[in-house]
Amino acid sequence: MAARPIGSATISFGLVSIPVKLYSTVDSTRTIRFNYLSDDGEQVSRVRQQYIRATDGEVVQRSELIQGYEFTKGQYVTFTAEELKALHVEATNAIEIAEFIPLSDVERIYIDHVYYLGPDTGAARSYHLLKQALQTTGRAALANFAKRGRSHLVLVRPMGDGLVLEQLKYQDELRTFEDVPLDSVEVAEGELDLAIQIIEQRTNEAFEPDRFEDAVRAHMLDLIQRKVEGKEVSVAPEERPETKIIDLMEALKASVSADGDAKPAKRAARRTGAAADGAGGETKTRRRAKTAKA
Repeated sequence: MAARPIGSATISFGLVSIPVKLYSTVDSTRTIRFNYLSDDGEQVSRVRQQYIRATDGEVVQRSELIQGYEFTKGQYVTFTAEELKALHVEATNAIEIAEFIPLSDVERIYIDHVYYLGPDTGAARSYHLLKQALQTTGRAALANFAKRGRSHLVLVRPMGDGLVLEQLKYQDELRTFEDVPLDSVEVAEGELDLAIQIIEQRTNEAFEPDRFEDAVRAHMLDLIQRKVEGKEVSVAPEERPETKIIDLMEALKASVSADGDAKPAKRAARRTGAAADGAGGETKTRRRAKTAKA
């Protein structure tokens, strides 16, 4: 079934304008949702949320609500509907490209939301021109996008046969790694060798997300169906994980052995490659380890 657009916009760079439609990248119909219900013994009904005043516990009707900003603990400045409009930028739905940057320079931590972009009526030629130009140059378009009262920093990049729009976080919205305590240690060469060997044993040369499924969702659907059919649902006893302290080197060796037993054909092929590569008396894995250490 064809996707339905959730919005529209216009990409502009230079004197070129490309009307586009935005599509969600997420299939929300697959989300499992539970409703809060009330059971009075005769009928099960959904319940509604209410707003409760914190000072006296009284119910406040939606029509009585106003909005405000807490500028200090317990102190608010309030705004009328007209004043709130003045705070928000005008939603022009214009994706104004500021510059073109190397796509590889954008760290994944900046990505907030992702949308598919499709050409609007009559814009297919300019749409595919931009897509092919970005693919050829290895660049992405960094742009400003004003929507829903906010200005967003976005990235337009090629993906497959089309374009996607990635809504980015601003620099001041992110923490830096300097805020994270990192204990400094020296990595032992033998441990690094084994860790690299584990990675090589479990390496796949391509990202294949269709090989994986949401096992928790499948389990939930199975239990829900049992309830629909009137069957009982039992809760399995919780298994507490063992809290054994294992020597890091021993754990690495055991992991290498386990992976090797599981993938004999792959291990043999890799041994052959390592032997050919290591004719000078040193394997590829060890050379990589030394390079990483250097």
